[in-house]
Amino acid sequence: MAKVRAATPDDVELILSFIWRLAEYEHLEHEVVATPELLKEWLFDKKKAEVLFALNDEGKEVGMALFFHNFSTFLGRAGIYLEDLFVLPEARGQGYGTLLLRALAKLCVERGCGRLEWSCLKWNTPSLNFYQNLGAKPLEEWVMLRVTGDTLQDMGS
Repeated sequence: MAKVRAATPDDVELILSFIWRLAEYEHLEHEVVATPELLKEWLFDKKKAEVLFALNDEGKEVGMALFFHNFSTFLGRAGIYLEDLFVLPEARGQGYGTLLLRALAKLCVERGCGRLEWSCLKWNTPSLNFYQNLGAKPLEEWVMLRVTGDTLQDMGS
């Protein structure tokens, strides 16, 4: 039976392999600078994010969800932000994405969080359809913004 397990420090190489597979899928390999050392530091030493794996019937990791807490000023409580959800291509359509999202929703409820949210690339129609079929609603009025690299360095100095 499929199940979910939390990642441990021994999983950093596995986490990185999922990150690379996701980057390949999104054609963003050039943006990956994560290393096992960085993942260990930020996920397990500093505890800034968490990872869940979906396991198939043989106990093999076939999906990953990387997430962290954010905060809603309007709700006055934390939420969970799903940074990345990735299911191996050969395991798609078998319920592993749903399993991971349900596990995150359960964590939200258990932790008293006010919401679960994430972003999805506009071109990723299969994922958008999947999320909307589960009841997720796109936030049409919101635009995601990002500052990185030299711009971040300039802004922060």
